Amino acid sequence: MAKIQMKTPLVEMDGDEMTRVLWSGIKEKLICPFVDLKSEYYDLGLPHRDETDDQVTKDAAEAIKKYGVGVKCATITPNAQRVEEYKLKQMWKSPNGTIRAILDGTVFRAPILVNGIHPTVSTWKKPITLARHAYGDIYKNTEMRAPAGSRAELCVTDKDGNETRTLIHDFAGDGIVMGMHNTDASISGFARACFRFALDCKQDLWFSTKDTISKIYDHRFKDIFAEIYENEFKAAFEEAGITYFYTLIDDAVARVIRSEGGFIWACKNYDGDVMSDMVATAFGSLAMMTSVLVSPDGNYEYEAAHGTVTRHYYRYLNGEQTSTNPVATIFAWSGALRKRGEMDDLPELQAFADKLEKATIDTIEGGVMTKDLIGLSTIENKRGVNSDEFLDAIAENLAKTL
Repeated sequence: MAKIQMKTPLVEMDGDEMTRVLWSGIKEKLICPFVDLKSEYYDLGLPHRDETDDQVTKDAAEAIKKYGVGVKCATITPNAQRVEEYKLKQMWKSPNGTIRAILDGTVFRAPILVNGIHPTVSTWKKPITLARHAYGDIYKNTEMRAPAGSRAELCVTDKDGNETRTLIHDFAGDGIVMGMHNTDASISGFARACFRFALDCKQDLWFSTKDTISKIYDHRFKDIFAEIYENEFKAAFEEAGITYFYTLIDDAVARVIRSEGGFIWACKNYDGDVMSDMVATAFGSLAMMTSVLVSPDGNYEYEAAHGTVTRHYYRYLNGEQTSTNPVATIFAWSGALRKRGEMDDLPELQAFADKLEKATIDTIEGGVMTKDLIGLSTIENKRGVNSDEFLDAIAENLAKTL
């Protein structure tokens, strides 16, 4: 069969360790045999980020602004041990955080559901989508050590040079201090993205922070969401028969556990990071979670929501076969190709993305799966296979479908 053609490149961001190996296999077996892939390639592997002083990450983000769609492999955010292991110049920041800071927007994460794998929370019957604010807070913080006897103050200098100060803490002993920020523009973009996404999906929207404790910072999020909802989206929500409500983060957690799912849960940056992992694990696996960053100006970045699977990578380097789950990375590719097809009016490319996802789910429901899913699946005659065998089985199903 002739390969499906593309008009505009998408931005391809390679990554680290075992997911980098899977990335290559997915392209080789599931994408390039069927699609005449056009991509602008950026190597976000840790050695190349170090070599370029992390400029490659910034260049990749700017390329997404240019082309509108990107797909990203999982990458290492180095700690002190990684700095030593890779002999890095410095402890580079999270590439995801850098890209999100440049693109702004909101990260939407949702579980990939397959028959035979049931959520740990018995009441959950429908997917729960996490909407995570993708700018600021702890991911763009400034932090310092505070030696004994020091005073830490928060100081804001206005455009006329006037200072407003407030005491953080007088340190009798050694300690630490951190400052973080956000902007009204970014919070507003986050709110509008969540409201639009809810209308598109016809699902209720929940938003949660801790404004009872953070009476200025978190309360600003709450107020902006309320103002935008009342002035711009309330009528559309009522017409669609869906609801928006705000509640405290601890109350939201309790409500989520008791719910049947089927809604969007909007969280600040760190809350969304943690809660999306909780939801993904409770639905089955971090490797069974979609993730897309949507910027206010309509750019999209698709990625797997999990790490680089370091333990499997060390086994791979020793020549061992691994059974690493590539589903989230496959769905990152399918999501990016579908969006590229939508933007370029290529229905054949959109249909390919749909069929790639169906072939992946059909393979698992047909009893062929990576070993992390064996203990979760209740279907009969299931078989745990290594990563290459799993990709081969998907490729066979995909070829039949096409």
